[in-house]
Amino acid sequence: MGDTLGVAVVGFGWMGRVHTQAYARVRHHYPRLPLRPELVAVADEVPGRAEEAAERFGFASAVRDWREVAADPRVRAVSVTAPNFLHREIGVAMAEAGKHLWIEKPVGLTAEDARAVADAVAAAGVRSAVGFNYRNAPAVETARELIASGEIGTVTHVRVRLFSDYAAHPQGALTWRYERERGGSGVLGDLASHGADLARFLLGDITSLVADTAIFVPERARPAGATAGHALAAGGEPGRVENEDYVNCLLRFASGARGVLEACRVSVGEQNSYGFEVHGTRGAVFWDFRRMNELGVCRGDRYQDQPVSTVYVGPGDGEFGAFQPGAANAMGYDDLKVIEAYRFLRSVAEDRPLGATVTDAVRSAAVLDAMLSSVRAGGWVPVEG
Repeated sequence: MGDTLGVAVVGFGWMGRVHTQAYARVRHHYPRLPLRPELVAVADEVPGRAEEAAERFGFASAVRDWREVAADPRVRAVSVTAPNFLHREIGVAMAEAGKHLWIEKPVGLTAEDARAVADAVAAAGVRSAVGFNYRNAPAVETARELIASGEIGTVTHVRVRLFSDYAAHPQGALTWRYERERGGSGVLGDLASHGADLARFLLGDITSLVADTAIFVPERARPAGATAGHALAAGGEPGRVENEDYVNCLLRFASGARGVLEACRVSVGEQNSYGFEVHGTRGAVFWDFRRMNELGVCRGDRYQDQPVSTVYVGPGDGEFGAFQPGAANAMGYDDLKVIEAYRFLRSVAEDRPLGATVTDAVRSAAVLDAMLSSVRAGGWVPVEG
């Protein structure tokens, strides 16, 4: 059955549940995985939430204070799925306690926060994983291979988009997500962090950029009590939205390619409209998260009027074979987190990095910091490593 690895989840909103279910499923999809995760502890400060999670999913213990998880010798690995403003404190503490760390992006509010966690992970000699789940889609990994192999020629430009409507309702509650101190840079940390990672994953390092941001819903109602997700709060005391609803950014890559990255959390009519279009000198590749298992591929030697084919990923593409037996059988969002759990647990077992790590989080956060610097400066700025 392999060795047992005691795991804990800190913060049990939607993402905490997703991590928990990934731990529960991972051995079914990867029966040869050398580590078997055991649900030891769950922590959440909201009264009753941790106890409910323990009862539903089988955690051995439930606590209010995450510091009890850090001190628990049964716990060897921790998923940090608490709000962004807590990522640095919790991530550093868990690493210093010798816990391997699976932490959700953007790993704090700034690149400085992400570097603090990365430094703690390196000093402790523990392994890390970061929730850049879209890079785990087999179609995205196939796109990266097509690009690297030269199938579409030399890449000239890319467009990455991340549009959603989760904050579009004007009566959406003014939660921590909309505060600068606790929610950081708004849609930059929430969605553009994924875009920065996807752009780097596909094309390599970003060297400079120019950005513009906006707040389109400037005021929201304060909730009366604890909230989960993106609840409404009609009639509550109004308060100011402090961070960004929208960002648009021009990118320059070390390769010489150019790019556009655009993200918005208030796009009415858009639900998880995430994807990319990569163009090269001989072809192009297209991906839309809502059709996650498909790629649009254009390649050949016609250049003009060259057709685009729809390619369905299948066994042999990324980790598809661990979930479905044949091409065009659909995978879903939660499957990407199972892949993430698998790579995290393998990295612990083999003591080597696999998948996205805190180093990738630092590089993504550096892009986000550069976006904010560009807005303040009103022009192009370098992306600091």
